[in-house]
Amino acid sequence: MTKIQPVRGTRDFIGDFARCIEFIQSTAFSTSRLFGFERIDTPIFESTGVFKRAVGETSDIVGKEMYTFLDRGGEEITLRPEGTAPVVRALISNGLTQQLPLKYCYYGPMFRYERPQLGRYRQLHQFGVEFFGVDNPIADVEVLSLATQILECLEINVTLHLNTIGDVESRNSYRNALVEYFSKYRSDLSSDSQIRLDKNPMRILDSKDENDQKIAINAPKISSHLTTLAQAFFEKVCSGLESLNIAYNLDTTLVRGLDYYTHTAFEFKTTELGAQNAICGGGRYDGLVQHMGGPAIPAVGWGMGVDRIALLLENRNFKKPAPVAIVVIGDFFEQALSLASTLREQKIICEIIYKANPGKAFKEADKLGATIVMIIGEDEVAAKTVKLKNLSLPTDHPYKERTINISDVLVELHGN
Repeated sequence: MTKIQPVRGTRDFIGDFARCIEFIQSTAFSTSRLFGFERIDTPIFESTGVFKRAVGETSDIVGKEMYTFLDRGGEEITLRPEGTAPVVRALISNGLTQQLPLKYCYYGPMFRYERPQLGRYRQLHQFGVEFFGVDNPIADVEVLSLATQILECLEINVTLHLNTIGDVESRNSYRNALVEYFSKYRSDLSSDSQIRLDKNPMRILDSKDENDQKIAINAPKISSHLTTLAQAFFEKVCSGLESLNIAYNLDTTLVRGLDYYTHTAFEFKTTELGAQNAICGGGRYDGLVQHMGGPAIPAVGWGMGVDRIALLLENRNFKKPAPVAIVVIGDFFEQALSLASTLREQKIICEIIYKANPGKAFKEADKLGATIVMIIGEDEVAAKTVKLKNLSLPTDHPYKERTINISDVLVELHGN
C-alpha cells in the first residue's frame, strides 16, 4: 500500500516547529495590541471576484496561482491567496466604513499554486495588519514601526527597503514613460509582459522573467515623475522613520503595480534565505476600498511571511516545557486525575503517566523532561499524601524524596 503523504507544498506543524509558530503568532499579536490593532479573522475562501478585483487580472497570482473551483451551487470560489482583500471585503460587507479609523491584525493560511522551494509553500502562513481611514504619512510610519518592533522582538536582522510610487498624477506620468520605454522592446518581452504593457506597464517591473528583468534595469524611475505633493508625502515618511531611528534603504526598483496603490511601498529583507529574502512587505493602498465597491478610504498595511520567519528561528530552543509527572502505583488514576486538576487550576503543567510498571513510568517521566515526580500508591491514598521526588537534586540530598500531605503540594511546588 502506498504511504499517505501530505500534498506537495504543504506540511504539518508538530513539536518544536509548532511551538515556534505559536511564538511568532503570540509575539506579533501582543505587539500589535500595543499599537491599538484588533484581531480580525476572515474565511479562508471568498468569491473569486474579491481577489480578481484586489490582486489584479494581470497578476501572476490571479493568472497562475489561485486555487479556484465551483462549489455545489455553481458559485466560483477561491482559497485566499493573500490577506488584504478579505479584510477590505469584511470592512465593506459588515458596514464598518462609517467607524473609521480602524486597525486590524490577522494570522492564517493563504494558498498559492506555485513551485515549492525554501520558504515558499502552496499553503503559506501570513501575519498582517491593515490601518484604514488615515491619510497622514505618519500612519505609514506607525505600521512600519510596528513591523520593526515585531521583528526586533523576534531578534531577526532585516533591512527595510523603501520607495514611493507617488499619487495618481505621478503614476499617470510614470505610466506614460514606461509605455514609451518598454514599447521599444515589445518583441523581446515575455508574453505576460507584452499583455502588461497594454494593461498595466508597472507590472513589468515585478516580472520574474530574467529577460524582462534585464530590460527593466534601464527603465525610467518613479522618482523623476513625482508631483510636489507626492514628494512631500514621502519626505514626511522618511523623516518620521528617522525620528524613530529606524534605518532604511531607498530602493527605486520597489513598486506596486496596481492602480489603487499610492505613495509608500516597502519590504523588509534578510540575507539569510537566499532568493526568498523578503519576509514582510506592504504599502499604502488608498484606492482599494473604493475599487472593491466601498467609499474612498485611505489605507496602509503589510503582510509578514511566517513560514520564512520560522526558518530564521529554527535553531532557537522551542522545547516542550517540563511538566510535573504523576506516577501511579496501582489502580489509583482517579486520585491522580484529581491531583492533576488541582495543579492545572493553578496553571502548573502536569501529566499523568499511564504506565503500570513503575520502572517504565519513571522512564516516561524522564522522557518528558520532568524534574518533579509525584507518586501515588495505596499507602499515599490511604494517608492522603503523595511522594514527591525531585530528579534535579543529587541522590544523597535530604529533599531528594519526601512524603508530603496533599494539602501541602501547591506550597511545595511554588517553593520549587
